[in-house]
Amino acid sequence: MPGVLDNEQARRVSKSIDDDIKREKEMIKKRQKQRKEVKVMLLGQAESGKSTLQKQFQLYHASQTLDRERPSWRPIVYFNAIKAVRTILDEIDWDFSAHANQEEEAFIDQDWPAQISHIRHKLLPLVTIEDSLASELSAGVTVAGGRSGVFVRAGWQSVVTSTRSWPVADMHSGTSSGQGVVANMAARHLAGLQYDVAELWQHPAVKTLLRMRRLRLEESAAFFLDEIHRIAEPDYLPTTDDILHVRLQTLGVTEHSFDINFGGSHYTWILYDVGGARHAWVPFFEDATAIIFLAPISAFDQYLEEDPRTNRIDDSLQLFTTTCSNKLLKNSSMVLMLNKTDLLKKKLQAGLMVKKYITSYGERENRYEEVAEYFRAHFAQVHKRKGVQKQELYIDIRATQKIIVDINEAIIKSYLGQSMLT
Repeated sequence: MPGVLDNEQARRVSKSIDDDIKREKEMIKKRQKQRKEVKVMLLGQAESGKSTLQKQFQLYHASQTLDRERPSWRPIVYFNAIKAVRTILDEIDWDFSAHANQEEEAFIDQDWPAQISHIRHKLLPLVTIEDSLASELSAGVTVAGGRSGVFVRAGWQSVVTSTRSWPVADMHSGTSSGQGVVANMAARHLAGLQYDVAELWQHPAVKTLLRMRRLRLEESAAFFLDEIHRIAEPDYLPTTDDILHVRLQTLGVTEHSFDINFGGSHYTWILYDVGGARHAWVPFFEDATAIIFLAPISAFDQYLEEDPRTNRIDDSLQLFTTTCSNKLLKNSSMVLMLNKTDLLKKKLQAGLMVKKYITSYGERENRYEEVAEYFRAHFAQVHKRKGVQKQELYIDIRATQKIIVDINEAIIKSYLGQSMLT
């Protein structure tokens, strides 16, 4: 009978579908069992480039997640641009006052102070919202010591939706426009004052004091000020370069997971960026496949914000010593990245002498090759003297995307060695 045959056929089709689903589930379980977990930690002092490297890993292994996050970075870019403007105005004001009636004033055009004052007056609506914007983006998160800036908890991007580019702020302010009230205000001010920002950035007073190193800005400031007209566009969406350049301080531990295929095998790569107090790092050392330690060798002329007497290179060496000697890392590989080499080259080309800040450098040539090798040898010697037995050290001093590939290979090989699979 047709009805009976139809029912029987329907049952066969249903059973076939069920069998296919069952087989697919079994295959997924099998793949999950075959997938190996690789635990990697990013370590280094503040502003060493950890967040930038994490974003480069994300771009290489999971670019689609970065694409989804782009709207959430828009108000962060606004904050970085506004902070750069405010820093220039504050620093140049201080410089004009501190060097008044000195011989160095021969370099200063007498009309500059009045011109800068006029620009400052026009930019006042923009710079006065910096703290309010930081507070809105931080959504109530504060840190001890009164430090200013944007501070967020780990995972802030995960709540981003297509209609909310800064949802945490939206929830607190009750708006639904896609970003917070102050962020919208910042966008309007940047659009209306973009030519005044450009006038300040291109002013000969700013360029002269930058050249004389009497005006110091964060590394990303020049990038955003050069791009101010693009950033001020009504339909602005941060580019990958914008996201890589932003300064955002994340509190606590951030965890990022990437699926990697290497040599025909699947790996779950879990990347930890452990911020905050350094003593909080230790619990995460256990079972770590590898440590990626970032040491910005461009920082030879910089000192710690919390301790102006300590050179950042010295601090980085001390931190590397402590990390190398930790017995919990005896089975972990150590990847040392001597980064920010492009900035180092610029400083050396500008005539900065390493020996002025690092007295042990002596009379060596003040060229990039010699300086980079000097720092590389110092860090390698620390690992040789303080590193736990049998711990491997990989040193990379380049600034290219190939670093990500090479780090992947070195760490996976280390994992295979630990698992006795090679």
